[in-house]
Amino acid sequence: MYKMFVITLCRRIHCDQSRGQPLDRVFLWRVLFIMAVYSISNINAQIRYSVPEEMKKGSLIGNIAHDLGLDVQRLRAGRARIVSGDSTEYVELKTDKGILVVKERIDREQLCAETTPCSFTFEIILDNPMELHHVTVEILDVNDHSPTFPKDEINLEISESATLGARFLLGSADDPDVGVNALQNYVLSPNDNFILKQHARQGGVKYAEMVLQKPLDREQHPLLTLTLTAMDGGNPQRSGNVKIAVNVLDANDNAPLFNQSVYRATIVENAPKGTYITTVNASDADSEANSLVSYSFANFKSNRNDIFKIDGKTGVITLTGVLDYERAKKHEIGIEAKDQGGLGNSAKVIVDLIDVNDNAPVISVMSFSSPVTEDAPVGTTIAIFSVKDVDAGDNGQVVSTINQNIPFKLQSSLRNYYTLVTDATLDRERVADYNITITATDSGSPALSSQKTLNLKVSDVNDNPPRFQKSVYTAYVTENNSPGLSIFTLSAQDDDWNQNARISYLLDETTVGGSPVSSFISVNADSGVVHALRGFDYEQMKSVRVCVKAQDGGSPPLSTNVTLNIIIQDQNDNAPQVLYPVQTGGSVVAEIVPRAADVGYLVTKVVAVDVDSGQNAWLSYKLQKATDRALFEVGLQNGEIRTVRQVTDKDAVKQKLTVVVEDNGQPSRSAVVSINVAVADSFPEVLSEFTDFTHEKQYNDNLTFYLVLALAAVSFLFITCVVVIISVKIYRWRQSRFLYQSNLPVIPYYPPHYADTGVTGTLPHGYNYEVCMTTDSRKSDCKFSTLGGQNVLVVDPSFTETMQRPVKETNLEDPELQEIVRSPVLKMTEIMLKLHAVNCG
Repeated sequence: MYKMFVITLCRRIHCDQSRGQPLDRVFLWRVLFIMAVYSISNINAQIRYSVPEEMKKGSLIGNIAHDLGLDVQRLRAGRARIVSGDSTEYVELKTDKGILVVKERIDREQLCAETTPCSFTFEIILDNPMELHHVTVEILDVNDHSPTFPKDEINLEISESATLGARFLLGSADDPDVGVNALQNYVLSPNDNFILKQHARQGGVKYAEMVLQKPLDREQHPLLTLTLTAMDGGNPQRSGNVKIAVNVLDANDNAPLFNQSVYRATIVENAPKGTYITTVNASDADSEANSLVSYSFANFKSNRNDIFKIDGKTGVITLTGVLDYERAKKHEIGIEAKDQGGLGNSAKVIVDLIDVNDNAPVISVMSFSSPVTEDAPVGTTIAIFSVKDVDAGDNGQVVSTINQNIPFKLQSSLRNYYTLVTDATLDRERVADYNITITATDSGSPALSSQKTLNLKVSDVNDNPPRFQKSVYTAYVTENNSPGLSIFTLSAQDDDWNQNARISYLLDETTVGGSPVSSFISVNADSGVVHALRGFDYEQMKSVRVCVKAQDGGSPPLSTNVTLNIIIQDQNDNAPQVLYPVQTGGSVVAEIVPRAADVGYLVTKVVAVDVDSGQNAWLSYKLQKATDRALFEVGLQNGEIRTVRQVTDKDAVKQKLTVVVEDNGQPSRSAVVSINVAVADSFPEVLSEFTDFTHEKQYNDNLTFYLVLALAAVSFLFITCVVVIISVKIYRWRQSRFLYQSNLPVIPYYPPHYADTGVTGTLPHGYNYEVCMTTDSRKSDCKFSTLGGQNVLVVDPSFTETMQRPVKETNLEDPELQEIVRSPVLKMTEIMLKLHAVNCG
């Protein structure tokens, strides 16, 4: 960065030399001072430009990117901008080109008045990373003002007896320009009586006076008219004129004399109007009217005539305007004393101002980064600001502080420049924003202060995982639930904000009984609602333990696991199961009760279980049906079957008990068991009863099968007979018709017990029905057989009579024929029903 200062220095030297001016040592010392400050500070760069005043809007001031060694892209990416400065409204930064241009017209006289050199400063700041560059723009004077006199005409009254060498003050002209463009000399129009003398007061103000070199002659020239011209040194040169009218009077040979050449006065800057400053005094040795002295201000610059007032007769100077120490620390006033003859003298009044603490510090924030992430390291820069107080001395000494109990502090590497940095770790969940109040207090008496509040937002970082109130939750669901049932709702909290606090619920893929848990349970990712995907069976699964992960939406995401125990509650969905006595289809077990059994004799015990739990598995036993209810009873809780009285001879040998086993569920479920009890004293007797029970069982089973089979066979035979008979009748009718037409003899019809060789029909001539029954098996069999070529059929005589009729007399719709056809079927059915009635008792 030293290269920048060398460039600036060379530019300034080149400008001074081009104008023919000596090098400005003050400027050189300032550059050296800035370079020294740069070497010990953390400011990135300080650069200085010199531009003439009155430049057009948009005129180039300098290539800031090149001079700072920065790329134009860096200016755009770092959001380069001009921050607090004395006159930032005069310049503009073009980040797309990296140049500084004139923003508004600059008038050096308006900006700095008499102050030289005239300059203003500002800062250019860049972000990411943060850089701060000081820029000073010096405004070079342009000769845009001509010298002017306070009056258009100067009237002098000079006695003709004035001695040679007498001096007459003409005052001074005012030129707001500075340097070579300021007032340089005066020229008096040619005349025979006066010559012009130029003088410079302390501070460089030039004034003129006329010196009498040839006596005046009132009789020849009672009035002289002269012209005084003031010229500056600019290019082109400017000038101003004033007319001098000299009235020649008689006999005034003494000029007024001040009692001191320089008067000094001190006044505070906030003194009210009318405050007395000082009194000037001049005396004249002449007498009468020539000794009367009048006082007036000379060589006034700008608007000082509005600040001070002098009494022309007494010489008392008072304050008529407002003083500002920050604008001018002292005022120098030229005083002229003239007598009535036009002779005069001059003196100087110096008014020194005393600074008053009338300006509060001004806080200018150059850069402020908000929001800041909560994980920002300690020492992160939050803001850069400057504090300025235009007062002098202790009144301009400023101390800056921030409010207490916040994790920030101030650092200062340059006077009146501060950096606000973090002093501790931030936590958005504890404090989401801070109001940082910067207080700047000067050292005046009384002290003045100003405040500026910065509202700093703390942006969220995903540093908090989701949080459950419990590590383990328990949910209950009744078995046989419907699929999709909502079981439980998980809810987690996340102290983070926005996306970092958006929680998703994920089911951890584990196995339950060899099956993935996702086949039993599902979790809604957004709401955390746990659903059952299918119905549960308490008898197969008593509980399900699942692990659910709550994961936030941060990057990277944070998660927390929670365990959910799903307890399956029993429902009375299973009936009791009888374990004893065993119910089988092949045999019947009978319990033996001796005839001499005592009261309370334990016959047997019904043992049953219920796979349900709790009260759903509490079983009770009841005797629902018994051959003799007065003989047996069942224990309500234990299922024991005992006798309630003595066995008598009247009691049936075979006793059948029906016991109902019922659980205690709502609604209750039950099972029924049948128990065969044999009242006997010997085993053969019991065996006989046991066999009867078995046969009865088998008989009932076989009878049903045979009945169905018989009905099917009879139906088939009936249909076959109908078809055969109809076919035979049709055939014989055709034969008889043929014989009738041919006059052939009719073939006789033979009885059914003899074979008819002339008949070729398919229907047999006889049927033999044989019924065979056993005496001990309690079963009936129906046999249908054909023995050889002879069929035996027991038929009704009407059948023979009908069949012996001639064929031509046979009518298929004859009721008698139909009755004959139906009779075997009806008789067969009647026989089967009678057999069934006999066997069923």
